Amino acid sequence: MTAEKPRGIRAHLPLFYPALMLAIFFIMPFGIMVAISFSQRQPGGFYIPVFDIGNYKNLYTALFARVLGFSLFIAGLSAALCVLIGFPFTYFITCMKRRAQVAWLVFLMSVLSLSEVIIGFTWSLLLSRTAGLSNLLVFFGLMEQPVSWSPGFAALLLGICYLAFPYTVLVLYPPLSRLDPALPEAARTLGASPIRTFFTVVVGSLRNAIVTAFVLVFVFTLGAYLLPQILGRPQHWTLSVLITDQAIYQSNLPLSAAMAIFFMLVSLMLVVLLMIIGKAKRIETT
Repeated sequence: MTAEKPRGIRAHLPLFYPALMLAIFFIMPFGIMVAISFSQRQPGGFYIPVFDIGNYKNLYTALFARVLGFSLFIAGLSAALCVLIGFPFTYFITCMKRRAQVAWLVFLMSVLSLSEVIIGFTWSLLLSRTAGLSNLLVFFGLMEQPVSWSPGFAALLLGICYLAFPYTVLVLYPPLSRLDPALPEAARTLGASPIRTFFTVVVGSLRNAIVTAFVLVFVFTLGAYLLPQILGRPQHWTLSVLITDQAIYQSNLPLSAAMAIFFMLVSLMLVVLLMIIGKAKRIETT
C-alpha cells in the first residue's frame, strides 16, 4: 500500500467558483439579515446596529402564531394534494407511448411559463360570480344561481395546487419512468389486483421519491405571496405577506428580518424531520 499524495491547490480550484457564488448570494445576504434582526428600529425606517433580542420577543403574539400556523397548514395541505393527485397521474403518463408522454410533459412545461400573477387573476376570474364557472353550472341546470368562490380558502388552495402541480409531476416522472415494468406484472401474475399492485409495488418501491416531491412542493408553496392576496381573504394571508407588510409598509426592517429567520428555521426543521421520517421508513422496508 502506498500513501496517497496530498492534493495541491489546483485540485481544489473547481470548487472555488461555486463556493464564491454561495458566499456572495447566500451567506452574505443571510448574515446581513441576521445582523438586522438584532438591530433596533428607529423612526423613518432606519435602525441602529446593536445587539437586541427584542425583535424575537415580539414574535410571541397571537397574530404571528396564527399566520405561521396557517402558512404551514396551507403548504402541507397543498403538498399532500399535489402528491396524492400527481403520483397516479404521473404513473399513467409513464404507461403511455413515448409520443404521448412527450406531449403531456410539453403541456406541463407550458404551464410553468405562466407567472403567478396571471395564474392568480385567471383563477379569480374563473371563480367569480359574473364570468366564472358557476355560470356554466347554472346553464347545465346543476345550480340555481351563480355564486362567487373567490376570494376564499378553496380558491387559494386551488391556485396553489395549480401552480405547484407541474413541479410535482416533473419530480416524480424520472423515478416512475425508470420503474421496472416486470415488478407490477409479477405482482399481477401472483394474483394481486391492479389497485393492490399499485399501492404495494409502485408506491412501496418509490416511497423516497414521494417524500422528495412532498418536501419540494412544501418548500415551494411555503413562501406563497401573491396568490394569498389575490385568491384569499385577510385571514388567509401567509407569513410572507406579513413579512412584506412589516418591511415595506410598516418600515420595520428588524422585525421583518426576525420573522424571516424564524420562519426559515421552522421550515428547515420540518423539512429535516420529513426527510428523517422518509429515510427511516425506507430502512424499515429494506
